[in-house]
Amino acid sequence: EALEAIFQDFENEEDFFDFIFPITIIFGDYSELVIENIVQLESLISQCTTSDDVIECIDFVYPISFSVFNSEFNIVDTVTIENDEALHAFLEGLEDNDSAVIVSLDYPVSLVYANGETIEVNTNQELSDAIESAEDDCDDADEDDCDDESIELALKECQWEMAAYSSFPEFEGFLLEFNSDYTFDIILDANQVLSEGNTWSVVSNEGGSYLVLTTDFEDLGGDWQIIECDDDRFEFVKNDETMVLEQNCNTDINCSFNDISAILQECPWDFSDAADSYSNYQMIFNQGGDLQITEGLATSAIGGAWSLTSTDNGIIITFSELTAFQNDLGGDWLIIECDEDRLKIIRGDQYLILEQDCIDESAVFDCFDDFELVECANDAGEALFNLSADTIGLIDCPQNFTPSFHYSVADAEANAGLISNTESYGSISGQVYLRIEADNGIFQVFTVFLNAIECNQFECFGDYDFTVCDDETQDTTEVFDLSLIFDNCPSEDIVYTFHLSLSDAENNLAALPNMFSNSTNPQTIYSRVSLVNDPNIFEIFTHNLTVENCSEETCTEEDVDNILTECLWNAVNYNGSDNLTEWNFDFEPNNEIVVIYTATQTIDATWTTSQSNDGVMVTFANVAGPNIQAITGEWLVVECEDNRLELHRGDDILVLERTCD
Repeated sequence: EALEAIFQDFENEEDFFDFIFPITIIFGDYSELVIENIVQLESLISQCTTSDDVIECIDFVYPISFSVFNSEFNIVDTVTIENDEALHAFLEGLEDNDSAVIVSLDYPVSLVYANGETIEVNTNQELSDAIESAEDDCDDADEDDCDDESIELALKECQWEMAAYSSFPEFEGFLLEFNSDYTFDIILDANQVLSEGNTWSVVSNEGGSYLVLTTDFEDLGGDWQIIECDDDRFEFVKNDETMVLEQNCNTDINCSFNDISAILQECPWDFSDAADSYSNYQMIFNQGGDLQITEGLATSAIGGAWSLTSTDNGIIITFSELTAFQNDLGGDWLIIECDEDRLKIIRGDQYLILEQDCIDESAVFDCFDDFELVECANDAGEALFNLSADTIGLIDCPQNFTPSFHYSVADAEANAGLISNTESYGSISGQVYLRIEADNGIFQVFTVFLNAIECNQFECFGDYDFTVCDDETQDTTEVFDLSLIFDNCPSEDIVYTFHLSLSDAENNLAALPNMFSNSTNPQTIYSRVSLVNDPNIFEIFTHNLTVENCSEETCTEEDVDNILTECLWNAVNYNGSDNLTEWNFDFEPNNEIVVIYTATQTIDATWTTSQSNDGVMVTFANVAGPNIQAITGEWLVVECEDNRLELHRGDDILVLERTCD
């Protein structure tokens, strides 16, 4: 506690503290080791492993006492414990005490939580509950400072200088810049920046937090465990290597007050923070201190004011009178980095990156070209064409423009003869003309070719049969969901019904409900498929409904056990996603252990199989890991092959595939 107080008093200082050797290290078992120099200390730290045995959030209030009984349940000794070291020695010494058969903690016992609260317990169960409650509610300040989100925010805030690298001292002085898109730059000097193929991420597992670097630059890549975490300093280890990064927030900006004022007013500015909260917004700095914040192509904008001030600490930009984002953006921001098209500003522990977005208004025309639209024609050879933004790609152009459709080139050039019904424009094959006008008034005209073709609008539909499994009643009658017959066919302009007879289908009579129970097996029904806008245009299709006995199991419980334990398996599909495919499953045959692991994480879970009325069940338990914990529970084997299993749990689907490589 005294040492922690010293650090807090000097938290804004650097390199103020050094050990005076020799020093003595006391281990968890209270054994001691004398350290003669910094080399021995760093070697010991590199070998040190994290232990979860110590519960830091609750302590005994000493003294406490134990009663020692012999085999006749007679008290042979009472031991009073004054501190943690004495408790450790007492428990370790029980193995050498031949007369001690039973040791009982004497109640009541008082416990104190990390927040100063005390509690009295009177039984073993109350003691166990108190300790478990402390583990669940423990609020370790050091851990909070070094959670993944805090680490990421700190890394993105400024450049980081490599203060130490044990294997390659020549790396010292290099700068790393961690970008918001999870790429990073290695800055060797002013003329050499390595950016290609460098990515970074922060991950955590039971072993701690890691900075994962992917790069071709010698030994810098790999999984670096974070062993020391501060606002402006990180220490990492990887195997026998040690790396120290120190924050390098350069406040020596290259722009004058007048430079900044001028470049701010040249163009709109994209801006972003560590959470990428403003990815679709821009700031427009107008003369006279007027500020606009626009979103996308919206015509309205957030209003406000901006100003610059020169102070002893540097140049301050102030945002005020904002009609939105006042709490998030309003106030004074210090400019710490300045290029002619990029600014970095900070306010407390927040930062913003501003990047200039100067758009050539003539570039708006690069988004467009002549277009062709194809639609199915009716009997008169006419089709309805949708000339909306989605249809011809207008929505994909980031520049500001005004579109309009016209009957002729002359109309388009004169901005006359405007087509009003653009979303349902009826025409035979021909063309219309699109006028694109930029904000500065210049325009170009493009041709939109309209192609009305003869097509079979019922092409997707056909004589499809439908087979279902019986419900083990062996009565050959089941409920068929008839809507599934055309489940993959378009339904926007098509309507269909089902009928018992061909005559009913032709005359559109006695339509069957979608949930239909067959009366014979197999049974033939008919569908009538017609156009929504013209029900007289239709086709008739025939369908055979069949009930099959599907109760025979594809695999026994013994089969499932054998194929799971033969090779490694991967979760290639979880509800249609491959998010879990990086996890490997090693089913151990004799101890119900399944080792689930990736390149950086390992989980020892349990697995069992059982036989139910529905089939073979596979049960996963104790799956304690990010994302992968979703597989916990009982799964029914619905498909079983030597190298593939499909498992169902309610509406969830899990597909495992194995590799015997």
